[in-house]
Amino acid sequence: KIVKAGDKDLDGQLDFEEFVHYLQDHEKKLRLVFKSLDKKNDGRIDAQEIVQSLRDLGVKISEQQAEKILKSMDKNGTMTIDWNEWRDYHLLHPVENIPEIILYWKHSTIFDVGENLTVPDEFTVEERQTGMWWRHLVAGGGAGAVSRTCTAPLDRLKVLMQVHASRSNNMCIIGGFTQMIREGGPRSLWRGNGINVLKIAPESAIKFMAYEQIKRFIGTDQEMLRIHERLLAGSLAGAIAQSSIYPMEVLKTRMALRKTGQYSGMLDCAKNILSKEGMAAFYKGYIPNMLGIIPYAGIDLAVYETLKNAWLQRYAVNSADPGVFVLLACGTISSTCGQLASYPLALVRTRMQAQASVEGAPEVTMRGLFKHILKTEGAFGLYRGLAPNFMKVIPAVSISYVVYENLKMTLGVQSR
Repeated sequence: KIVKAGDKDLDGQLDFEEFVHYLQDHEKKLRLVFKSLDKKNDGRIDAQEIVQSLRDLGVKISEQQAEKILKSMDKNGTMTIDWNEWRDYHLLHPVENIPEIILYWKHSTIFDVGENLTVPDEFTVEERQTGMWWRHLVAGGGAGAVSRTCTAPLDRLKVLMQVHASRSNNMCIIGGFTQMIREGGPRSLWRGNGINVLKIAPESAIKFMAYEQIKRFIGTDQEMLRIHERLLAGSLAGAIAQSSIYPMEVLKTRMALRKTGQYSGMLDCAKNILSKEGMAAFYKGYIPNMLGIIPYAGIDLAVYETLKNAWLQRYAVNSADPGVFVLLACGTISSTCGQLASYPLALVRTRMQAQASVEGAPEVTMRGLFKHILKTEGAFGLYRGLAPNFMKVIPAVSISYVVYENLKMTLGVQSR
């Protein structure tokens, strides 16, 4: 990494002049990091300042662990580090800034599992100033579109099972696929996917803007929010974004459930709903959807942070970089736990979205639907369609990660 950073003439080697340039550049960066860690502005870093700085990045360590870090750099036994000790220790370490630790571990929306309840990405000041943030968002949106399209048949099967499966109609995975193909041919497996992909862009943009505004409103001066602040800001931003694009959610469900020839397209479906059921139909299932945001985002974040901290405590000896597989595993497990917690609300939301109001028929409320499912199908009924939902998690995460990395290179986003 040092050779790569300093090799100006690209001959694969560092000559003396290049090496001096590298050291001068690196020293400037180290000076900035030293100043950001030196909270008391006394020209020294102590154990408490290390604990505080890492806590700001969402990494909790004890004072004993901070003292161990100090001892590795402290040459004169004062248990504080001055600028010279800091520079001498880090000069040939290619880590450029402390937030790199958190950036390796950024719990990112690139793990697109087709759910819209994730907490938005956080971007550093530098990324916001250089315009890198929108490239990340575009790469994330493209990755989400590809991953959702690849796993759309499983997503449609999940919706069908949530709405139509019951004790008397026990739809299995193979039976469900056979039924879809028999009714509308192989193309029918992708019904509802068009609008599912279309809503990525407006939702990501609204969520990102709302998140940034809420962060300012919270009034934090930290570059990275703490966990409870991220949960609060992320849940509120998610609620604002979901409220804005919720009619598209209803359309997606209706398109996924439609019979062959029922609608000529998205606009025809929207016109039909509007003329027969009125504007209110586009907000069916809105309350369970909003209620699902907090358990999903909360458990997703909490599990991810727990796994991250466990890995850092046990394995982060020489490097904070966990590698792709550890990140993907943490993202997959945390997302799966989040979905498991909010699944009954997601099922009730989908059933409410699917209800086409027949004149004179009573409107089923969220509470009424919960009671009805528990009475007729038991607790298991609240988890219909869970199998195809979990089957799509690993391929969705893997596909979105690979596509995201490739799109980042195409867009010229610096890789971390």
